[in-house]
Amino acid sequence: MLITRQMMPRLKKLASQFPVVALVGPRQSGKTTLAQQAFPDYAYVSLEDLDIRSQAQNDPRLFLTSFDTAAGVIIDEIQEVPHLFSYLQGFVDRKQKPGFYILTGSQNFLLYEKITQSLAGRIAILTLLPLTVSELKNVNRLPATLEEVLFKGLYPRMYATKSEQEEWTAHYIATYVERDVRQILQISDVLTFQRFLKICAARTGNILNYAELARDTDISPNTAKAWISILQTSYIINILPPYYQNFNKRVIKSPKLYFYDTSLVCSLLGIKKAEELFTHPLRGALFESFAISELFKYCYNTAHKADLYFWRDQQDQEIDCIFEKSHDTLIPIEIKASMTINTHPLRYLNAWKSGANTTAESYLIYAGNQSFQSPEGHIVSWKEIEQIISHTMKSSSD
Repeated sequence: MLITRQMMPRLKKLASQFPVVALVGPRQSGKTTLAQQAFPDYAYVSLEDLDIRSQAQNDPRLFLTSFDTAAGVIIDEIQEVPHLFSYLQGFVDRKQKPGFYILTGSQNFLLYEKITQSLAGRIAILTLLPLTVSELKNVNRLPATLEEVLFKGLYPRMYATKSEQEEWTAHYIATYVERDVRQILQISDVLTFQRFLKICAARTGNILNYAELARDTDISPNTAKAWISILQTSYIINILPPYYQNFNKRVIKSPKLYFYDTSLVCSLLGIKKAEELFTHPLRGALFESFAISELFKYCYNTAHKADLYFWRDQQDQEIDCIFEKSHDTLIPIEIKASMTINTHPLRYLNAWKSGANTTAESYLIYAGNQSFQSPEGHIVSWKEIEQIISHTMKSSSD
């Protein structure tokens, strides 16, 4: 079953305005499927195919010329032949056709480096993360329980086939995460890198401390920073920055570490079934990681700027997430993995707002199934997280 992605209208709109559109994001997030759905008449090539990659490397001009009579072309995993960007510039300027080149890539740092050098002003860049809860709801494929969603994750392949979560995620980690990152950084000690991944998974939702990661993995802090950077630019790890502007108190200025998809965390932690998540000590951290990822997905899919942060002071008082709608409008969001409503977190958010000098509404994301508004603020089900940003953006345009 094909799942219509929320990004489809935005992709088509940008393709009518820019000669090149790049879809970046983690491997297996659905970039190729989305591109082919949006442009079914386009030629398609994957640079992961060794023969095609060889052609593109050995004679890039002939490779690009071969698509001159096509309606357009989708070039998959463009980072495999990064010097193609230098040749694309001349073809783009000569052809002058909006949306002719659709590129996909799973290594953000390589793409941005080459785009900055070669295609600035000629290309629009979109970030496609795995499925959203809303996309699954639209096709009646959303699992019945939150625990199953956290365990199964939201990569499209898990819903397109009857893949077993444990087998698929283990294969994903070995094939893409370990292989890609090890190749880029030329890591020879596989076991140490595997241990590093597991330690990162165990610290999901925590302040990122490179010295502690280095100590626990028996590597240098600089190595830990390099590994985190590549995991981030490969869309495995998500780094949530702190918000510390306009506060008199001393606040934490280190970021928090999350994973874009909780299925990878479950696999790395050895969680074997969804039922374990009812009582697992990291249930709260997994739910927080899931909720933060859903907020980022909605921003990326709908062209809202992803100005998401967290706030924590030296006394460990914390706001799980802050959406900065404007410089003077900070929307505080609390995330609780409980299925029982407790409005105390909303009262804390409202007290915090006076110190932050913002009058925005407060939101509480929880593990229950019903969303409603209380006198203290909005209580939002895990099934409707995207309503937070859509509601606040709609309010600003009314």
